[in-house]
Amino acid sequence: MTPAPDRVYWTTEDLKLLPESSHRYEIIDGHLLMTRAPHWKHQKVIGQTYSLLNTWSSISQLGEPVPTPGVIFDDADNVIPDVIWISHERMAVGIDEEGHFTVAPELIVEVLSPGTQHERRDRETKLKLYAERGVQEYWILDWRIQQLEVYRRQAALLRLVVTLFATDTLTSPLLPDFSCRVSEFFR
Repeated sequence: MTPAPDRVYWTTEDLKLLPESSHRYEIIDGHLLMTRAPHWKHQKVIGQTYSLLNTWSSISQLGEPVPTPGVIFDDADNVIPDVIWISHERMAVGIDEEGHFTVAPELIVEVLSPGTQHERRDRETKLKLYAERGVQEYWILDWRIQQLEVYRRQAALLRLVVTLFATDTLTSPLLPDFSCRVSEFFR
């Protein structure tokens, strides 16, 4: 039997050595993942999601949404979700000296980019990572078909609890009194 070949194991320190670029780098389980700047509609959905969560957060005073933050769970898991929402309590104990989050936010939102590789990353790889790290709720938005998948923590896993479309209304036990039509994410 032939032993498995050695693989390159990327760390957060390795990212610091890469040249400045328009690419976005993430590390999951020591694997380097790279993406280019996404479609402008992808970016617009990020802005809308942030805006909706920010309006609710201003009223509730329970936490903060943050667009495209660095979340460094450990040296081998370093991601840049599209949007997070984090409570003030978690934020108080979970930011490093460089301004990166080091704890799981309660909510992570990813906006799908076209392509099987990107979709598998968000629906499988990141879903597992976020569940393992303690994220309470995970939303996957697809701007092409105006769909929102909601995953919620059940035991130690994030499980799909509902798939919503443009005319549906989103509410969340994580965000008391938050309510909006799904179409608002895609305006």
